[in-house]
Amino acid sequence: MNRTPRTLVVVGHGMTGHRLVEHLRAHDRHGTWRVVILAEEPRPAYNRVALSSYLEGRSAADLTLAGPGFLTDPLVELRTAAPVTGIDRRARTVTTADGTLTRYDALVLATGSRPFVPPVPGHGLPGCFVYRTFDDLDALREAAREGGPGVVVGGGLLGLEAANALRLLGVRPHVVELAPRLMPVQLDDGGARVLTRLVTGLGLRVHCGTAVREVHATADGRAGRVTLTDGTALDTRLVVFSAGVRPRDELAGPAALATGERGGFLVDELCRTADPRVWAVGECAAVRGRTYGLVAPGYRMAELVADQLLGRPTTPFADPDTATKLKLLGVDVASFGDAHAETDGALEYVLRDDTAGTYAKLVLDPEGRVLRGGVLAGDASAYRTLRALTGRELTAPPDRLLSAPGPGGPPRRTRAADAA
Repeated sequence: MNRTPRTLVVVGHGMTGHRLVEHLRAHDRHGTWRVVILAEEPRPAYNRVALSSYLEGRSAADLTLAGPGFLTDPLVELRTAAPVTGIDRRARTVTTADGTLTRYDALVLATGSRPFVPPVPGHGLPGCFVYRTFDDLDALREAAREGGPGVVVGGGLLGLEAANALRLLGVRPHVVELAPRLMPVQLDDGGARVLTRLVTGLGLRVHCGTAVREVHATADGRAGRVTLTDGTALDTRLVVFSAGVRPRDELAGPAALATGERGGFLVDELCRTADPRVWAVGECAAVRGRTYGLVAPGYRMAELVADQLLGRPTTPFADPDTATKLKLLGVDVASFGDAHAETDGALEYVLRDDTAGTYAKLVLDPEGRVLRGGVLAGDASAYRTLRALTGRELTAPPDRLLSAPGPGGPPRRTRAADAA
């Protein structure tokens, strides 16, 4: 006898929320759940990681994650432009901005994050933008002037993506980073130096160890100049704030749900809030108090919750692998494991080729036998091999591992090598 499916409400339709629904539907063979997705944006989920390709000619449709089968699934109801304004946990309902109430048997919060905009004077002037959605990129495209200067606030992964977007629009970008180096989370000083040299050669002007003090208005009331805390003044009509994100957890207070010390819906290792019917996943979730800004941990959370809803075997969420391999402005960078040698007694083996513009560091255990992590910049062809070796004994001397041929060419000779 067929039972009436229970109702799962998913608040948010970003990459993580979409993965959860896809995983649930792929394994819900008996149709035990009907899913209602309440999306804030006016379009279905899209690949936010590849957002800059939108400025290279790809369309919004090219980046969508919701295929025809998903949109026509009789057990999935997607409501776009339907931001949730309230949750009544006692009545088990959510309310959207138009006043519609939707009842749930289970609720998953996948509200994501918002760009962090430092509260500096002038941050709200016309000509100031964030880098998060198609609408943001459309606004940047409209404001960009070929050959004109632009300022990107933030020299991490998101900031360099935004700087590349400005380059694609013909803007000459300055990058301002508070930390003493670019990509401070992923790279060490050596890797960041190589990255800085390479992106500077592409036309970026990099300002590290400083921050925006004020955005000044022109006579017509638009952003016209930025002053930095080190006294530098940068003329610009375009400022992009891309200095990190903050969890979207504003529904927590009205719903009496706990949050982490640094924000995010507080959940346990199974992504459950204190309410057994409510979960949180992705950038809005504080797993044991910690939030994660990468898509891979979000996908792991999404599948974990979907499996619980289906009664499938699950493994509690553990500290995820935060290994990263990227191509930023055409420059390969990667980090994995204990990239900053934070393990007691860790040894560092470094190969640096200033002529080729490459840098590689391996972090080893105190005996120099076990690979703990590493950083690659300029050439990341050894990344796959090294990541697979992390936590295991080396299969060859470090120099041979780092000079192994990548998928495209023979081994490269190293001009300058330093070991520490």
